[in-house]
Amino acid sequence: MKENRLAELSMDFSVQIIHLVKDLKAKNEFVISNQIGRSGTSIGANIYEANYAQGKKDFISKLEIALKEASETGYWLELLYRTGYLDEGTYKALNMLCTSIRAMLVSSCKTAKQNMESN
Repeated sequence: MKENRLAELSMDFSVQIIHLVKDLKAKNEFVISNQIGRSGTSIGANIYEANYAQGKKDFISKLEIALKEASETGYWLELLYRTGYLDEGTYKALNMLCTSIRAMLVSSCKTAKQNMESN
């Protein structure tokens, strides 16, 4: 159940990132928009890919990659906010969702590692 919620949140986040990239490109911001577009949508892609992992180690690896991408996306969000490309409300909303996804990924990785050790 938790994995489904994580997949849903990451899909919602990816959709919001795509809309953000579209807005950034309309403002002629291409460097960061490309970076956040890749990292922000990669989170969900890796979470979805983890569901078809070739074992526990592969599952954990995919979730850890998603976690790294979420961390990178958080960096780009803050940079966009500090440079005036994101208003405070948009930044807070996207950052809160990104932070929630990161927290769920940390928890999922920890649980998967514990389950792997106990088997």
